[in-house]
Amino acid sequence: MLSMALHLREQNLSLRDIARRLVITKGKRKGRHPSPATVLRMLREHDATAASVEG
Repeated sequence: MLSMALHLREQNLSLRDIARRLVITKGKRKGRHPSPATVLRMLREHDATAASVEG
């Protein structure tokens, strides 16, 4: 899901649009779309991890 979110972010889509295109594949909410807040949190965590590796 993260790789797809990153790909969609590169296309300058809004968080709402990204959330609508993603589908949760595991857990209790399997088959549903994540919230925009979840997408934002996921992307921020990725950015923080990438920044710590680079710096």
